[in-house]
Amino acid sequence: MKTILRLLIGLLFVGHGTQKLFGWFGGHGPDGTGQFFESIGLKPGRDHAVRAGAAEAGGGALLAAGLLTPVAPPSSPRAMTTAIRAVHGSNGPWNEGGGWEFNAVLIAAVGALAHSGPGDLSLDRMLGADMSGMPAALAALGAGAAASYSVSIETPVDSG
Repeated sequence: MKTILRLLIGLLFVGHGTQKLFGWFGGHGPDGTGQFFESIGLKPGRDHAVRAGAAEAGGGALLAAGLLTPVAPPSSPRAMTTAIRAVHGSNGPWNEGGGWEFNAVLIAAVGALAHSGPGDLSLDRMLGADMSGMPAALAALGAGAAASYSVSIETPVDSG
């Protein structure tokens, strides 16, 4: 079951990141995503779009492969925490209203994988490099949150 969870979440993050980086899967690429990021106070928008896309795609690929599992998860909580801070947080918890519930579920899932390990069908296990456990999970989630809070979100000025 861990392998299925890891593959599903990891590959979805790869897709989400490549939407930002290349415009794949209906995404807007770095320029379109950058314009959106600028509108929500993430400046410079294009730079944030490229960094977010690289973190999501790279971290997702590592997570899907089960490689460096405790290292890969911080990229996901970083992106999801920033999304909560910049977009979803003020909308309450429920997804129907643009809330943060989906982001929180993804953060919890990658934290659980960092805690429980990548599973038997993983590169970490093949290489004998499984570093899972509570310290790894707490470090991964803490690093992700800290990285998000290192990003300055400017309050957009209402010109209307």
